Amino acid sequence: MNVVCIGAHPDDCEYFAGGTCVQWARRGHRVVFVSVSNGDIGHYAMSGVELAKRRAEEARRSAEWAGCEHRVLDHHDGEVMPTLELRKEIVRLIREYRADIVLTHRPNDYHPDHRYTSLVVQDAAFMVTVPNFCPDAPRLEKDPVFFYLMDPFTKPSPFQVDVAVDVDETMAVKWAMLDAMDSQFYEWLPWLWGFADEVPGDPAARRQWLEERYASYFLRMTEPTREALARRYGAEHAARVVYAEGFEFCEYGSRPSEEEIRRLFPFFPEERA
Repeated sequence: MNVVCIGAHPDDCEYFAGGTCVQWARRGHRVVFVSVSNGDIGHYAMSGVELAKRRAEEARRSAEWAGCEHRVLDHHDGEVMPTLELRKEIVRLIREYRADIVLTHRPNDYHPDHRYTSLVVQDAAFMVTVPNFCPDAPRLEKDPVFFYLMDPFTKPSPFQVDVAVDVDETMAVKWAMLDAMDSQFYEWLPWLWGFADEVPGDPAARRQWLEERYASYFLRMTEPTREALARRYGAEHAARVVYAEGFEFCEYGSRPSEEEIRRLFPFFPEERA
């Protein structure tokens, strides 16, 4: 399979779906992390080309840990807009990778880049099958299945967990992926959220701090997945899961049957009679 995860910034795909993407990659599927923006303002001291280059290198290192590919598009951070030009770029990209699954943000989100990335991917969802739209790139004969990445926002509607994946087995890799993005998780976000003075200087201590500081978000996002986990792993297994990643169907792509979901997410135990 070909899985294309489209985030607004270098770190979004890894943060919201890294554990699941590693499981796909380990099973031989092609996974591509795409950042629509180059991340060139996401820091308190650096910006511009210098920061964009650093974020691209971090994305490369992180993808190596995951066994995935990465791609950073050249749009300024904080300036992503759902234009016709960007829609065509995303259509060509989805076609290039012959995507079976596309992951992206929901359209209600705190960050304008997240919202507009979501809109442009939604706008591309049907167009990837239309032969006379971007005719230079061969159309997809079947629309991919589009999923939204997990988030905590509740208005106008809360995140709905349609599929949940137990990522306990790949969480160590996910932490390594985030650790590789040091400008974000040890500099920018701690500064932005007011705990920069907590970050240790020693690399080993810093990595331990990363898990302790950011675990609360992932644990909080795991709780709403219990019912979806139980549907496909069984109730006993679901109750044991510490970390899970949830996904919500986007109605604009293919609507998979239960059999198709199990093919797309080959991590679930076999269905019981």
